[in-house]
Amino acid sequence: MLKYILRRILELIPTLIGISLISFIMIHIVPGNPVRILLGNRYTVARAAALTKQLGLNKPLWQQFLIWLWNILHGNFGYSYVYDKPVVKLVLQAIPHTLVIVVVSVMFAHIFAVFLGAVQAYFQDTIFDQVVTVINYFFYSMPSFWLAILLIIFFAIDLPWFPSGGIVNPQATNPSFADFLHHLVLPVASLFLVSVAGWARFMRSSMREALLQDYVRTARMKGAREFRVLFIHALRNSIIPLITLLGLSLPALLSGALFVEEIFNYPGMGLLYWNAIMSRDYPIIMGVTFFLGVVTILGNLLSDVLYAVIDPRIQYQ
Repeated sequence: MLKYILRRILELIPTLIGISLISFIMIHIVPGNPVRILLGNRYTVARAAALTKQLGLNKPLWQQFLIWLWNILHGNFGYSYVYDKPVVKLVLQAIPHTLVIVVVSVMFAHIFAVFLGAVQAYFQDTIFDQVVTVINYFFYSMPSFWLAILLIIFFAIDLPWFPSGGIVNPQATNPSFADFLHHLVLPVASLFLVSVAGWARFMRSSMREALLQDYVRTARMKGAREFRVLFIHALRNSIIPLITLLGLSLPALLSGALFVEEIFNYPGMGLLYWNAIMSRDYPIIMGVTFFLGVVTILGNLLSDVLYAVIDPRIQYQ
């Protein structure tokens, strides 16, 4: 197992170089000029030429990429054009906020999806199963940003139960932890509802197959209670596909967090990335893209490792 993990980690290097190269090319071919945005009303040809040279944007693209890659190898992600701060510092400030909404939504979505999918499979083709299926399809087909807008309309405007954005009340001199949780509800709900709808469908299908296996019939013949048959015998084998789905859906979750954070003005990686795109802040765009690439690949690796933890029959050489 250790050799497998080390080999997968070494495979990160060419993958991240490829991701960085593609991202670097794409952000430079998209219309927009950071120099013009930075200068604004003070734009002149002379000032634009001087700032272009200062930022190193006058060099060929291949040379700019090699310089960026060399700096990355030395732990230097550059300075933000807009904030004039190290990219690493800005990313480290935003990471905890994004991890909170992503980890909390993933954790609760997985727990709820496992339970809901298992119960649906047990009561398959009943009215309960059909009603929950319709609800799941409703949320599964809805983009997270659109759901976020609907939640703001219903629960922040029509029913002012929750704040429409931010991380704490800006008027509070000493915000409490309860205030932080209050602002967290709608962003987490936007990711939770979309995630649990899809995962519950996969869990239902996997559990239906598990309930038809011989070991389930054997457990019932031995007199095992239905609760034990469902949540002990069948659940452990049917949950494996959900672990695969977690690794594959991690990029979608992070991209969903980008839009959710922008809509709720939540100061995380998504909002930082969005503002960087709007201002053509290349160092931040490349730094956040690099980080998301690392997280996505490590998420897939975690899924493979959890395979072996849940099912000892799976061995990695």
